[in-house]
Amino acid sequence: MHPDDPSDQKLTDARPTTLSGDAASTERTIGRHRAPEPPRRSLLGSTPVRVALATGVTCCLGLAAVATARGAEDDSRPVEPLAEAVADRAAIADERASRSLDRDLAPARVTPSPVATPTPSRAAVRKAPKKPVKPRRPRPVAGLDQAQMDNAKIIVDVGLEMKMPRRALVVALATAMQESNLYNLASDVLPESAQYPNQGSGSDHDSVGLFQQRPSSGWGTVAELMRPSYAARAFYSALNEIPGWQDMSVTAAAQSVQISAYPDAYAQHEERATTVAAALTA
Repeated sequence: MHPDDPSDQKLTDARPTTLSGDAASTERTIGRHRAPEPPRRSLLGSTPVRVALATGVTCCLGLAAVATARGAEDDSRPVEPLAEAVADRAAIADERASRSLDRDLAPARVTPSPVATPTPSRAAVRKAPKKPVKPRRPRPVAGLDQAQMDNAKIIVDVGLEMKMPRRALVVALATAMQESNLYNLASDVLPESAQYPNQGSGSDHDSVGLFQQRPSSGWGTVAELMRPSYAARAFYSALNEIPGWQDMSVTAAAQSVQISAYPDAYAQHEERATTVAAALTA
């Protein structure tokens, strides 16, 4: 090369960057018995290399800034260590577990106390419909059986409903005792009468019921006269039509209504009829 070449001059004038100006350091680097190495050509001395290096440094600084910004954002978020996260998940799993081999016995079951039923008010009790009470059957007296006593009660109840005096009750009882012995009788002459509830039958013409009243005489139909309550009402109505019956004897009053062939037969039943009337009106 020519000594005047600019590139050679530049390389020759450049100082090695790795060597120190200190004699001692130079001596330590090359040793005491070694000749110093010839200066090497520096790559940083050329312009293109410097430009490339500057560009690379600028890019690295930009990337470093972006990474630093992202790192700052990531640092702002709470990051759980792996061990702590695993421990927390295990604790949650234990809490959610519904069964365990060493679990305690189930708690004793508590029986709820019964709810008290509110007591109804007096107004509600008054408004509530009452159940029909079955009437008590009267206890027989004066030698009567239960069927006779039941019929006697019907005769007395109808008389009381019609507001008849006690003497009318005795007259009606004595008449029924004589005519049917206080049984509701059908008639062998009237087969129809057997179709209704009865307690036996008689054969005195077409006479039926407790008072042996005759349908042919206008007392009523067979069906009506076979009902004890209707027969008693028919007797009291006829008795009320007799003038002065209250002053008559039991026999005379009964005969005035019945027109019997044996007018004196009713007297024998007056005492028992009085006892029965007293028992049923007490």
